[in-house]
Amino acid sequence: LKYAVHVNGVTQLMMMKGDVLSGFETIKVCTAYKYQGKEIDHLPYNIDPENIQPIFTEIKGWAADLTGMTEASQIPENLNTYIDFLETNLEVPIKIVSVGPDRTQTIRR
Repeated sequence: LKYAVHVNGVTQLMMMKGDVLSGFETIKVCTAYKYQGKEIDHLPYNIDPENIQPIFTEIKGWAADLTGMTEASQIPENLNTYIDFLETNLEVPIKIVSVGPDRTQTIRR
């Protein structure tokens, strides 16, 4: 995703499926790869699957039901931490968070 943001000049993102992530104890985010003994921050084009290993950062999950939330102030602290982590690592703001299957179940930040 970081590569796609960079290559395409993305200036903001929308996070879908925030409600689907509820209930996990931790959320794993792949932030780098160990490839041929070195740590790299991109996926190589000519992958040798036996010599690449994802490196994950774990973020504490949340248990709240997001589907009834309508304002950014209602977002659980751990979800905000996850969003902040993504924004920092992707270097673009996440302006909208989807909190349910209906198109009206979105929160603008």
